[in-house]
Amino acid sequence: MKKHIVMGILAHVDAGKTTLSEALLYRSGQIRKAGRVDHGDSFLDTDAMERARGITIYAEPAVIETGDLTITLIDTPGHVDFSAETERVLPALDYAVLVVSGADGIQGHTETLWRLLERYHVPAFLFVNKMDAPGADRNALLASLRRRFGDGCIDMDGGDAPEASEDVGVLDETAMDELLGSGSISSATMQAMIAKRELFPVYFGAALQMDGVDALLAGIERYARQPAAGERFAARVFKVSHDVQGNRLTWLKVTGGELRAKMVLDGDEKADQVRWYSGAKFTTVDALPAGSVCAVTGLTSSFPGQGLGECRDAAAPMLQPVLTFTLLPGGNDVHRCLTALRELDDEDPLLHVVWQERLQEIHVQLMGEVQLEIIQQILHDRFGLDVTFGPGSILYKETVTHAVEGVGHFEPLRHYAEAHVLIEPAEPGSGVTAATACSENTLARNWQRLIMTHIAEKEHLGPMAGFPLTDVRITLLTGRAHEKHTEGGDFRQATYRAIRQGLMSAWYERDFAAAAALHAGDGQDSTAADAEAADAPDGDVDERPNIRSPKGSGWCRVLEPWYRYRLDIPQDMLGRAMADVQRMSGMFDTPAMDGERAVLTGSCPASEMRGYAMDVNAYTHGRGHLTCTFGGYLPCHDEDAVVAKAGYNAEADMENTPDSVFCAHGAGYPVRWYRVPEFMHLPFAYDGESGE
Repeated sequence: MKKHIVMGILAHVDAGKTTLSEALLYRSGQIRKAGRVDHGDSFLDTDAMERARGITIYAEPAVIETGDLTITLIDTPGHVDFSAETERVLPALDYAVLVVSGADGIQGHTETLWRLLERYHVPAFLFVNKMDAPGADRNALLASLRRRFGDGCIDMDGGDAPEASEDVGVLDETAMDELLGSGSISSATMQAMIAKRELFPVYFGAALQMDGVDALLAGIERYARQPAAGERFAARVFKVSHDVQGNRLTWLKVTGGELRAKMVLDGDEKADQVRWYSGAKFTTVDALPAGSVCAVTGLTSSFPGQGLGECRDAAAPMLQPVLTFTLLPGGNDVHRCLTALRELDDEDPLLHVVWQERLQEIHVQLMGEVQLEIIQQILHDRFGLDVTFGPGSILYKETVTHAVEGVGHFEPLRHYAEAHVLIEPAEPGSGVTAATACSENTLARNWQRLIMTHIAEKEHLGPMAGFPLTDVRITLLTGRAHEKHTEGGDFRQATYRAIRQGLMSAWYERDFAAAAALHAGDGQDSTAADAEAADAPDGDVDERPNIRSPKGSGWCRVLEPWYRYRLDIPQDMLGRAMADVQRMSGMFDTPAMDGERAVLTGSCPASEMRGYAMDVNAYTHGRGHLTCTFGGYLPCHDEDAVVAKAGYNAEADMENTPDSVFCAHGAGYPVRWYRVPEFMHLPFAYDGESGE
């Protein structure tokens, strides 16, 4: 029976990943001539920019037939600026080939890719390429792999039969029993070990010379097995793109059942066409079985990481941009630029294109300068827009440290909605998640669903400096609608204001017990006296009733991106490096010594490490190497300075107002956020704040 697997090829840039892909296609008879990246004629680099720059920007599939195995091979970008494209592909893979340069050894991004493979539980084969380079030492490279990636890295074509190797046997109890009993380990056992990520077969060669390619192909054919698939339809979206005619393509891997043309996949959206791609060419098919990779047309709201059918959505990606850039439209219409960027944002959600109404600016989040150049080129080629971008700045975010209840009330004449939400800290990296704890007897399901939509549809800003909110869980506690006067837009206003009011209350750490005592809780409309009392004093914030100054005591925090770094330097320069890390407010682990070299690892604020690679190159005279990877968002090391520089006035931001609107004597009137608990119609719902 013929096996079918989906396999990705991953590598640090210039390790020879695309060259290996071309060699595999050539040796399996899929192409007549192996193309070269530097010649701009590789089969898998189908985009003009890829051919011109000699790098892979987009993940592209090709189909390989070898023996009783069909491989859908996905060539992924190697440049760190496009690593998010690589990560999006990983949940769709059955196996991966991690390419390591024999000339350069394990490079920084190679380690990042290894951690990604581990995170997504992708079994891996390793191919050490460029073994024809001067100084490439097979034994030293294998030792380095085992030291950095574990003892499961086993040489599979070095002369000794791996089936009879004690190195393989010690990795698994079943394998050792077979080895002791019969003198060899069965292929089935080795297949299971590879699938469980206990064993990582290592092959050596030079892809440009076709050396070692046949051995790798034979090893994959022998040791890869087709994953089991369920009978019911399931699929994982890993990419969104547009073809030359402008058709929106949703790329997915079928993980269960069968995908058919005209099949409803998401809500009421169906797959109009099912396209089976190999390189730039595709065939339109009626149906595809589990294990297939394809692109479908007809879906307008799909997104990378989305699960269809029985498949769940993927977790938030590990790799995140740490820089934000401002678009400078030049002579172009800014809204035309925004429309174009939103199409690109549809393809790459990490661009996170945002229109800042207050500043009348478009902000884009990017991984680095090369990606910035590519975005500019795409805007020129696809949309006819010649734009530039301002200098990149660090992408800060805000969060809360304690749970707080926010209240939003929107009641201009003939409108009504009130929403109470709980904003509480969530797991790092979780973003903003929404839930409801409100009874349908209190608020109908349709209104609750609308509130959930409003929580998710907008980028909510923190009150300290106007940075995006993250790592919080927002739960609907209670709410109220009017039988005649409530419209959908009313709950949008109430929800936005509730979130904002809660954030302001967290930052200013309201005395909620006092506020609750002021609230009558009779459920009646406000009176004219209330309206008169709603005129807030214009003095300093410390004069406002029941609130304290945010300085030093609030429940909001600014977060900043931190890097995980690896610094490989001569031992005699270790002291300088450690002093630099301390000066940059970073942390380091116990240094590792390797001969005359020292390796320092740890974490450091991204804002402090920008440009440090050039410093390392200077003080080590080119003998040092710094590798940085995104390490997550942590509390800002210089929060006061960042907030002061932002100069943000949360109360003056009318697009994100924390105030509410109430009604008395047939007219609506505004109530400042810190007085809302005195006028709200529903009592506090969260005991932790109400003091009940």
